[in-house]
Amino acid sequence: MPNGDNAGAQCILGLRSGLDLYANVRPVKLYHGVQHKVHGIFSDIWESDLVDMVLIRENTEGLYHSLLRRSAQAAVGSKDEPITIEKFPGLEGEVAWDPRPISRNGSERVIRFGFEIAARRENKSGTRQNVTCVDKSNVLRGCRLFRQIFDEISDEYPGTNANHAFIDAFTMWLVRDPEDFDVVVLPNMFGDIATDLASVLQGGLGMAASANIGDNHMLFEPVHGSAPKYAGQDKVNPIAAISSVQLMLDNLGVRHDDGDATIGGEILEAALASDLSEGGASNYDLGGEDGTTVVGIAISERFETLLKEHYA
Repeated sequence: MPNGDNAGAQCILGLRSGLDLYANVRPVKLYHGVQHKVHGIFSDIWESDLVDMVLIRENTEGLYHSLLRRSAQAAVGSKDEPITIEKFPGLEGEVAWDPRPISRNGSERVIRFGFEIAARRENKSGTRQNVTCVDKSNVLRGCRLFRQIFDEISDEYPGTNANHAFIDAFTMWLVRDPEDFDVVVLPNMFGDIATDLASVLQGGLGMAASANIGDNHMLFEPVHGSAPKYAGQDKVNPIAAISSVQLMLDNLGVRHDDGDATIGGEILEAALASDLSEGGASNYDLGGEDGTTVVGIAISERFETLLKEHYA
């Protein structure tokens, strides 16, 4: 667009801001039968129990705050804000800058959300969880506040392991030792970058689902954006979208204590896992030759069969 924003961003960013969807939840799980994209030589030892984490990105503040506000205003027809151009002492020529606000309220709610996710995972698995705060608090003041609040909230959850990592070191550890991570909370921009990197541990962005969660609303979407160069070719991987539906069912079950939604989410995940582990239909990015439609139908048929068996 003339002001530099991406066309169409008002839709998703406007919804995130306007509906106050402050927690962006991005699971990273390597299913049996899927080869991660770091180094194929390790494919025989990288099992799903070594890559099974949830990254939780703060979704309404940080470096995206100004853009989120512009997008929310544009979505309701208000005049767009201009990009701010300033002069800074000691810097030559034109300077563009972006504020990076991190608030106590915004940090408290997303960090507490992360510890609650860890508690749910622990109840389900029976395994004590690690919650890791990722920031750059050795340099940035906003990150210092984020880490301070993380430490305060961690005291409320003595049964959960609380850890810290600087974002630069975390990107290395994420790829080298993914089994060390269960739940990770990150400020907005760091979360955006780190979750795309983490997707290589589950087979690529075609496998990456996400949930945008607020106190009153929820929105579910693949992590990846659109792929115009593949439009109309029936080629792209539908699993990220299918997994986003699974996240929707799971979160509806939790929020409304809806047993049928919870069961539906569990069965959909089982259908997806069985298709991948048994060498079912797969797209080009997973080494297969099947199209979008074939993969989608194969998983939906497995889901239907498992659902009928459960309720028989």
